[in-house]
Amino acid sequence: MPLVSTKQMLLDAQEKNYAVGAFNVENMEMVQAVIAAAEELKAPVIIQTTPSTVKYAGLDYYYGLVKAAAQNTFVPVALHLDHGSSFELAVRAIRVGYTSIMIDGSHEPFEDNIRITGKVTEICTPIGIPVEAELGKVGGKEDDLDGGESNGFTDPYEAKEFVLKTNVTSLAVAIGTAHGIYRGEPKLDLDRLERIRKEVDIPLVLHGASGLADDVVMESIKRGICKVNFATELRIAYSDGVKKAIRENQDVYDPKKYGSVGREYVKSVVMEKMKVCGCIFRI
Repeated sequence: MPLVSTKQMLLDAQEKNYAVGAFNVENMEMVQAVIAAAEELKAPVIIQTTPSTVKYAGLDYYYGLVKAAAQNTFVPVALHLDHGSSFELAVRAIRVGYTSIMIDGSHEPFEDNIRITGKVTEICTPIGIPVEAELGKVGGKEDDLDGGESNGFTDPYEAKEFVLKTNVTSLAVAIGTAHGIYRGEPKLDLDRLERIRKEVDIPLVLHGASGLADDVVMESIKRGICKVNFATELRIAYSDGVKKAIRENQDVYDPKKYGSVGREYVKSVVMEKMKVCGCIFRI
């Protein structure tokens, strides 16, 4: 089927109290792995690319890969720009064919975040493209994104004002998660999440889920999270698969041989995460 928007996906998840898994991809094999997992579990899915991934190959390359995968599957697939770093990048992604945009102004002061985000929603809303924003500070480092320490938690009342002034369709909240690999066990402020949920009626997003315990992710979904992002664990899985294949046959020179192992490793991780999100058998 054609690529779809994330808007209805997330509204359905919000209504039925589950979350849609959103998976960052780096190459064709990872796209194939995510789609294969979604097909096997009959789950809607969001495929994402970050600005540094886009810099590596280009928006049109990733759009082409995901569009081809979507056209050959029965599961709903959305293509999302994760952590969009500028208005200009958001416009380019829309023009290429991305069906969902995140603009990340969370590193800016509150009013500047509103201004930057509002500029993107102003062009996206009339053409039906959903916009995700971030309020608060999800720390850690992933790609070129360096959020520092995750100590700028989302204020529930600021979240309400932010949503009203920007017209975003989903909001990534900072409740103690971090991008990349955790050093020690993260402590999530789930009570804060509940307070945000009471003030904000749009779908909420959890960034930095790679490495979180399954029960913590599931509890965050019970308290209002409708989209969960996974990136680092997929990269680790792909790399582990490739390393294993080469280690077991050091004479291998065909990239398909080790790429296919990496693909299976990623598929396995994606299936696990979809089950945690509760989005399986939803289509």
